[in-house]
Amino acid sequence: MLNRVRSAVAHLVSSGGAPPPRPKSPDQPNATSALPVTPPEAPRSPAKAGSGGAAPAKTAEARASFSRPTFLQLSPGGLRRADDHAGRTVQSPPDTGRRLPWRTGYAEVINAGKSRHNEDQACCEVVYVEGRRSVSGAPREPSSGQGLCFYYWGLFDGHAGGGAAEMASKLLHRHIREQLKDLVEILQDPSPPPLCLPSTSGTPGSLDPSHLVGPQSCFPSQKEVTHDSLVVGAIENAFQLMDEQMARERHGHQVEGGCCALVVVYLLGKVYVANAGDSRAIIVRNGEIIPMSREFTPETERQRLQLLGFLKPELLGGEFTHLEFPRRVQPKELGQRMLYRDQNMTGWAYKKIELEDLRFPLVCGEGKKARVMATIGVTRGLGDHNLKVCTSSLPIKPFLSCFPEVQVYDLTQYEHCPDDVLVLGTDGLWDVTSDCEVAATVDRVLSTYEPNDPSRYTALAQALVLGARGTPRDRGWRLPNNKLGSGDDISVFIIPLGGPGSYS
Repeated sequence: MLNRVRSAVAHLVSSGGAPPPRPKSPDQPNATSALPVTPPEAPRSPAKAGSGGAAPAKTAEARASFSRPTFLQLSPGGLRRADDHAGRTVQSPPDTGRRLPWRTGYAEVINAGKSRHNEDQACCEVVYVEGRRSVSGAPREPSSGQGLCFYYWGLFDGHAGGGAAEMASKLLHRHIREQLKDLVEILQDPSPPPLCLPSTSGTPGSLDPSHLVGPQSCFPSQKEVTHDSLVVGAIENAFQLMDEQMARERHGHQVEGGCCALVVVYLLGKVYVANAGDSRAIIVRNGEIIPMSREFTPETERQRLQLLGFLKPELLGGEFTHLEFPRRVQPKELGQRMLYRDQNMTGWAYKKIELEDLRFPLVCGEGKKARVMATIGVTRGLGDHNLKVCTSSLPIKPFLSCFPEVQVYDLTQYEHCPDDVLVLGTDGLWDVTSDCEVAATVDRVLSTYEPNDPSRYTALAQALVLGARGTPRDRGWRLPNNKLGSGDDISVFIIPLGGPGSYS
C-alpha cells in the first residue's frame, strides 16, 4: 500500500496531476483536441494478479497506481482523498483555472468498498476534425480551414477492473474523430450525401464495375440517407473499433475487465447521445423530462440473447438453455408442464419439461440481480474479451454487444433557458434516484444561483452525487428516508443546453 501511494505521488508531482506518459500503440488513432488536452499515448491499465512474466520496476509501479480524470486537477492529497472508501469525498474540478467546455458541471465519488479503486472514468474534450479528402476525391489542402469541431463528453463505468474504462476514456473520442474525417465536407453541404465516395487511383474500386450491375428495375429508388444518420454511423463504428483495439491489446497492455460507455457528441447544432450499458442520460427542459437513453441489461435484451442462443447453440456449451422459466427447473418436474418463454415471446405459455430444460437458463434473475450466464449484469459495453463463465472456460463475450444505441436531439428546434440541462450519470446515480427526483434537484439547485454564475452546474452535479451517496450511519450510507444510499462509484456530468456563451 505504501509503495502504491508513493508511486501515485511521484507520478502526480512529475506530471502536474496527469497520468504518466505511456508507450503509444501503433493501432491508436491520432487526435487533435483541446480544452483539456489528453496525452496522445495509449494507456496501460493495472496488471492482473497472476498474469506472469517479470516486468521492469517502473512498469510495475505504473500499473500499481490508479488514475482519475485529468480535468479534476487533483493534488497528491486530493488523489488520496478520492481513493478513500471511508470518507467518500465528492470530487469536482477546481473553481480556479480553466473550466470545462460549455461550463459543464462534473462530480464523482468512489464506491463504499465494492472495488479497490474508483472504476468509473470520465472525459470532456473539444476535438477538431480535418477532412481526409474532398468529395471530388482530391486530397484536401491542410490550410483549407473547412474542418469541423465537435464537443465530447464521456462516462465509462468499469467492471472487473478499471483498465477498459481508462483506455476508452483516452481513446474513444479519437476513434470518433477518425470516422468523421470522410464526412467533413459532406456534413457541411446541405445536399443529400453521395451514394459512394470516389476511389483513389490504382485501387480496385476505380475499375469499371458496370458488368456487375444487374437490371435497374431491381432498384427502383434509392433510400434516403440523412446527415444525422452519417454521424450516428460514425459513432457506432467508433465504438466497434474501440472494442476491437481492446481485444488486440488486452494482453500487451493488460486491459482488464470491461466498461459501460455513455457518450455525448455535439456537432453542427445537434446532440448525439450514445449508450452501451446501464448508464443513462435525461434532458430536463422547463421541468419536462426527456429520456435520451435506455439501459441494456439481461432483462431489456432478453429476446436478443435468447435468439443468439437459439441460432448458435454451441455458444451455450451444453451448460445453458436459451429458454426462460419463472424459476430453475427441478429434476422431479420432468414430464410436467411448466411456464416458459422463448426468443419470440413477450408473454408466457406452458411446455412439457424435458431433460435439456434442466440446464441453467441463459438469462436469470430480476432487476439488478439479472445476469447473463449467471455472470454479468450488463449486455452492452466495451471490453470483457477475457470474461468466462465461473468455473468454466465458456466465453461470454459473444453475447455482449459493443454497439451503442444513439439518440439525436436538435438544439435548434427549441429556445433553451439556462436551467435546461442534459444529465449524464453512471448507474450509481440511477440505482437510487428516479428521473423525477433528478428533475426536482435540478430545479431546486439551479433556482438558488444566478443564470450567469459559472459554478451553478458543478453545484448541481455535486448535489446529485451527494443525494445518491447519502450520509454515513451505523448501518452504512443512508438516504434521508433511511433507505440504503448508493455504494457504487457515482459519476455525473451536467451539460447546459444553451451551449457555450449563450447566457453571457
